[in-house]
Amino acid sequence: MQVIRGQVVSFTDDLEVALHIPLGAVAVDDVGRIVWIGEAVKLPATYHSWRVEDHGEKLILPGFIDAHIHFPQYRMLAAPGKDLLDWLRRFTFPEEARYAVEDYARAAASIFLDRLHAHGTTAAMAFCSVHKTCAEALFAAAAECNMALLTGKTMMDRNATPAVQDTVETGARETQDLYNTWHGKGRARYAVTPRFAITSSEAQLKVSGELLASLPGALMQTHISESAGEIAFVKELFPTAKDYTDVYDRQGLLGPRSVFAHGIYLSDREAMRFSESGSSVIHCPTSNTFLGSGLMSMPFMRKVDRPVSLGIATDVGGGTSYSMLATLGETYKVQMLNGYKPKAAELFAMATLGNARRLHIANETGSLAPGKFADIVVLDPEATAVLKSRHELSQSLEDMLFALMILGDDRAVAATYVAGKCRHRRGGDSK
Repeated sequence: MQVIRGQVVSFTDDLEVALHIPLGAVAVDDVGRIVWIGEAVKLPATYHSWRVEDHGEKLILPGFIDAHIHFPQYRMLAAPGKDLLDWLRRFTFPEEARYAVEDYARAAASIFLDRLHAHGTTAAMAFCSVHKTCAEALFAAAAECNMALLTGKTMMDRNATPAVQDTVETGARETQDLYNTWHGKGRARYAVTPRFAITSSEAQLKVSGELLASLPGALMQTHISESAGEIAFVKELFPTAKDYTDVYDRQGLLGPRSVFAHGIYLSDREAMRFSESGSSVIHCPTSNTFLGSGLMSMPFMRKVDRPVSLGIATDVGGGTSYSMLATLGETYKVQMLNGYKPKAAELFAMATLGNARRLHIANETGSLAPGKFADIVVLDPEATAVLKSRHELSQSLEDMLFALMILGDDRAVAATYVAGKCRHRRGGDSK
């Protein structure tokens, strides 16, 4: 049981600041849930005997939620490729082949989650490799720290090296087994995971749709319209489909529990189907710029007659940083190139409560509210000499958030709490 003190900040579904208490406090019970929030001077007597962690003027925010990241690519940041497909062949598939070995996957899972926590990420939707051992290892590691995690074994039955392929039958069977073992256990959720249309046959996509329909509460994650070369290849593989979206739509893979990374080149027709079906697109700006894939336009996605549900993510290892702060900064730049200037509060809201909504975990995380888990990131607006100088000019919370997302990285993460337990503390013990 503890009281965490600092500048308490949380956000709304309307992408605004819901709460800003400059001298605030969050009381957390012995199971890691928030029981009270308010001004520190008004802390009820019930909590006066609880241990206090005082972060001074640092910002106490909901922990970041990464809505699209690849666990087996945790070592692959800055791996060069001519384009997406070349990058997959040269680096990704050989690296993912290592995860057939149980001991390797277990060791990697611990490193991966430690790295997320060091960057202020407290929940994630992650891809695994095609191997059941990989998903088992990641689910187990997340369970040990009571972390909200959505993942699933990747399904690929073509156009990849044999070491990272499965079959329609084995993909379906192992998905069912993993769902039965992990879904709903603690904070784990299962995501049916066909990698994308290039590496899954029509039969495997059909089975993926059937699994999504038959597994209560499961989500689905895949990729769509990330690069021009990918789109051209999909057209060759599915010549009778109306477009890339139709490839998935025909197999029942669109819907409110379906999450698609990228969506850079969606047409108006495709955006309409996303809007009608409630499917989400996850923007991955550092990956898109690094691989030269393109610039996804938020104004295009948010057209009032057919708004598309939007999330935001690092997409490590195509993405170049685990930091959601760096990801928000890159989002700002990409959208400026699209003629749109997002507010900092808007992007922080997308990375917290917004992503929680996209992943159907907003009942337990994504904002600071009594009853939710204390998934918290503590941000230091003076963490570096550059940030400190910039902070001297800030006149509002928006100014502070903006500086953090443009200039901040893991050094700005003073502490990370997952379900009330400190999992990272800059310059100190965490676990």
